Amino acid sequence: MKNCAFLTLDETGDFVIDDEHAIAPLSALGWQVSTVSWRQTQAPWSDFDIVIIRSTWDYWNDVPAFIKTLEKIDHETLLANPLGLIRWNLAKTYMRDLQQKGIGIVPTLWASTLQADSFLTFRGSLGTDVVVVKPVVGANGEDAFRVSMGESPERLESIAARFQNRDCMIQPFMPNILSEGEFSLFFFDGSYSHAILKIPAESEFRSQEERGAEIRAVIPDEKLLLRAHQAMDVLSPEPLYARLDFVRSKDDFLVMELELIEPSLYLRMDPSAPDRFAASIHHWALSHMGQARDKPGL
Repeated sequence: MKNCAFLTLDETGDFVIDDEHAIAPLSALGWQVSTVSWRQTQAPWSDFDIVIIRSTWDYWNDVPAFIKTLEKIDHETLLANPLGLIRWNLAKTYMRDLQQKGIGIVPTLWASTLQADSFLTFRGSLGTDVVVVKPVVGANGEDAFRVSMGESPERLESIAARFQNRDCMIQPFMPNILSEGEFSLFFFDGSYSHAILKIPAESEFRSQEERGAEIRAVIPDEKLLLRAHQAMDVLSPEPLYARLDFVRSKDDFLVMELELIEPSLYLRMDPSAPDRFAASIHHWALSHMGQARDKPGL
């Protein structure tokens, strides 16, 4: 029996975690699964054949400590995803790398600080009346704001204050997020597994399930699947798991995010997804044991 650890957080709160769906199929393949908080710094990582980052959804509150834990794990055993990919994926500036590789992304401006009058410039540069600003390092839609023409000076000042000397990204608000939703496609061990559509709750623009978004299983059309494969093809080394978020733009699809650290995999949304994930863990772990693990992301 081989040992696998799912890395999680101390307090799960209202988070929806469905990684347990993979435990039974992993057991059938000869794996025993433990769930361990990334904050347990004295955990016996070498007792595990592989440690898989899963629901560590508070890491962005203390990124240095998180990376320190991952470095310790990577030194003692096999870490998934590989540490080089994790480092690359921590800051959303990875989107620039994707764009340079020919991957279509939502148009993005980058700033190291904000002022209340910055938003007028952003709207002009992006050719839109509504923008979204969010931190370069963050998760779960925290500190993401939709900013429209006619916002009060007080609200602009309040939003700008959150990004004083803090790296952020500014994008046009994509109206299809509300009219259609955000597509998420999941890949295990390089192969497409399943897809969902996330539709924000009324009065929301963020598509997290914890914020009331409706989640539907979908079959992606050929162009969407092609765009996902093209994005996966630029990654090296190949990740064990990946989630690619897209929004429709005219007759094409643009990448909103590429999640390689701790994406929810929505295993419950496809009856075969847990078996596919378990089989991928089994194959990926056996093929990577003993190999050098920390490589550049691109």
